[in-house]
Amino acid sequence: MAKDHLTVWTNCLEVIKDNVSLQSFKTWFEPIKPIKLKNNILTIQVPSQFFYEWLEEHYIGLLKKIVKKELGTEGRLEYSIVMENNQSNAKPYTVKVPTSNRQSVKNDPITMPLDINKDKGIRNPFIIPGLKKVNVESQLNPNYSFANFIEGDCNRLARSAGFAVANNPGGTAFNPLFIYGGVGLGKTHLAHAIGIETKDKHPEKTVLYVPSEKFTQQFIDAVRNNEHNDFIHFYQMIDVLIIDDVHFFAGKEKTQDVFFHIFNHLHQNGKQLILTSDKAPVELQGMEQRLLSRFKWGLSADLQSPDLETRIAILEKKMYAEGIDLPKDVIEYLAYSITTNVRELEGALISLIAQSSLNKKAITIELAKQMIDKFVKNTAREVSIDYIQKVVCDYFDLPIDMLKSKTRKREVVQARQIAMFFAKQMTKSSLANIGMHCGGKDHATVLHACKTVNNLMDTDKRFRGYIDDLKKKISIQ
Repeated sequence: MAKDHLTVWTNCLEVIKDNVSLQSFKTWFEPIKPIKLKNNILTIQVPSQFFYEWLEEHYIGLLKKIVKKELGTEGRLEYSIVMENNQSNAKPYTVKVPTSNRQSVKNDPITMPLDINKDKGIRNPFIIPGLKKVNVESQLNPNYSFANFIEGDCNRLARSAGFAVANNPGGTAFNPLFIYGGVGLGKTHLAHAIGIETKDKHPEKTVLYVPSEKFTQQFIDAVRNNEHNDFIHFYQMIDVLIIDDVHFFAGKEKTQDVFFHIFNHLHQNGKQLILTSDKAPVELQGMEQRLLSRFKWGLSADLQSPDLETRIAILEKKMYAEGIDLPKDVIEYLAYSITTNVRELEGALISLIAQSSLNKKAITIELAKQMIDKFVKNTAREVSIDYIQKVVCDYFDLPIDMLKSKTRKREVVQARQIAMFFAKQMTKSSLANIGMHCGGKDHATVLHACKTVNNLMDTDKRFRGYIDDLKKKISIQ
């Protein structure tokens, strides 16, 4: 009797269960769906490119053995990967994985997606004769969409402006749209999102995303090959030009000069420019004044460090996209511990999953603390005031809003004083900053709180127990 894809995959799962931890099984194998079995090729669907890469990196040996056992020496495995761009034309793409015997798994071409990046490279912009706009690849990453960009107070202006530009490119006052902010805050993501939305709303428009280093290298090649004019003509035909990390133009006079002429032509013809930078135009060094003045023509919108709610939302969105689930207290701990950088936040989440999978440990708050200690030891080792307040409020079963309120209820005042005490001990924040986080108190109130807590620790054994318990819960050492 011929086997069907459901039976084969069910048999595979039975073997996998005996070879991986329960947490790893739930995270990496339960979300997989068997799609079909044809010519000894089992096709399974996974929820993302990240998911596929993780399986390939950590479980390919196990998968190959199981498939070979179920389907014989000719058995093969294919992945159907669901693109996460939320667009109507999004379709799964397939990656074929050979399962024949090889001496080393590393020699197998198992992590080479078939043709999905075949035409992703920027088409040669110097062969201009007969070039039509439809031939220009946008270079946009479909995963960086507005749907995947979490909105918060930290980025609302830039996101709203980007959405307005995408709806009416070249027709708003936001031209150029200059997006700036520190590393890992979402500049590149937002730039791609604007491009994707523009193409969706205006399919007739030619959209092009180019990192500044790529632009510079193309220009150098054009000069070397005596194709300077072709280079300029190519860029002047773009309807929506997105230049990422424009601050890398600093000190490159000839690159700035050619970009100045391209900028002028596009702007004068009602084309849209979107620029990203790590600094505001007024803070950029090594840039020509005539170029800086044009950067200021439209809207400069900054991306700030995400607040707590936004950080939690980012982690939850990432978990949903990758098909994983983590305890709420672990998510909150990550969000409280990494406060400045979205990229680091997402990296911490992936590292935590890796730690759990590789060491076959359940993901707990203790594991999260160990991982965070290593992950941020060179950047932000200290615990945050927000996290201290959360732990104290959880311990005494109080809402955080009450701790920050003006109430003088005894139990609230005591919890507030304890939070101030630990904030002074465990952070580098000033007394004024600690007081501000605790309902707008002044530095004298914080000093008084610390003195009160120290006195109670010396005279009240039960209170001392509270402090010892809380210190263990808060500490990331």
